Amino acid sequence: MTSLNANALEIVESLLARAEERKVAIHAIEGGGRFIDCGIKVRGGLLAGLDLARVCLGGLADVSILAGEVAGRPVPLIQVVTDHPVQACLASQYAGWAISEGKYFAMGSGPMRAIRRKEPIFDAVGFHEEAGEVVGVLETRKAPTAEVVAKIAAECGVAPSAVTLLAAPTASLAGGLQIVARSVETALHKLAELKFDLGRIVSAHGTAPLPPVARDDLAAIGRTNDAILYGARVILHVTGDDDAIADVGPRVPSSASHDFGEPFAAIFARYNNDFYAVDPHLFSPAEVVFQNLETGRTHAFGSPKPEIVARSFWD
Repeated sequence: MTSLNANALEIVESLLARAEERKVAIHAIEGGGRFIDCGIKVRGGLLAGLDLARVCLGGLADVSILAGEVAGRPVPLIQVVTDHPVQACLASQYAGWAISEGKYFAMGSGPMRAIRRKEPIFDAVGFHEEAGEVVGVLETRKAPTAEVVAKIAAECGVAPSAVTLLAAPTASLAGGLQIVARSVETALHKLAELKFDLGRIVSAHGTAPLPPVARDDLAAIGRTNDAILYGARVILHVTGDDDAIADVGPRVPSSASHDFGEPFAAIFARYNNDFYAVDPHLFSPAEVVFQNLETGRTHAFGSPKPEIVARSFWD
């Protein structure tokens, strides 16, 4: 298996070779490094969103768009398939790096996190890598500054010229797609929080509905969260005993949270838009299915709530 960052760089070069087609733009950063705009000042698009999601996953997952429906309306489903779920989702895709420099802020994800390795989740993941070049994805509406690139480079132990950043806001086609491609990641992160043995997870498949682009990023945060919390369905192929699955399973889907049951925008408003005040157990797929490769048994927990997804997407 090649490195996450090397895989991501291959995807980046392919994206740049089709920059006009993908509706993205590349910019050199003063002092070194480069930034690929996937939806801030350019339109970006669905294909750019697929590449953005693949970069987030370190090239260790297939991401595609399927035909789906919610409450009778056609809606694209974002599908993620991986045979390296822990490395792809937790060591790379998880947006666990809050990047703050001066007045600049962005949530960082992607393979650069596996180089930095300063987040608590890496204690559970047990994965790291070394690389001379790093790739990251930023959820933001502002282009990264030279100071931001320099900070990322320093924390990853590379020169600024070795940093490649891709960015898109939540309220954009590409940005929304890469967030909705986190169905499997949210399931794995919840399992890590519940102290489930991540080494048992062999492969994973997930889908979640892609919402319409919202009028602003705050509204988009509500829709993309609802796509996962009330619309995502994840299948995990696991090994080991069934008793541990039966024990942890009911606590995995979003329905295990006391905040479950209304659109995320309403929940967020109730907590005065304080993301960290929301029950952390809410952030998980609507449905999680464990298929035991050794015993042949299937355990299913939770279920989608299309009526809530419909309210979020169209009301």
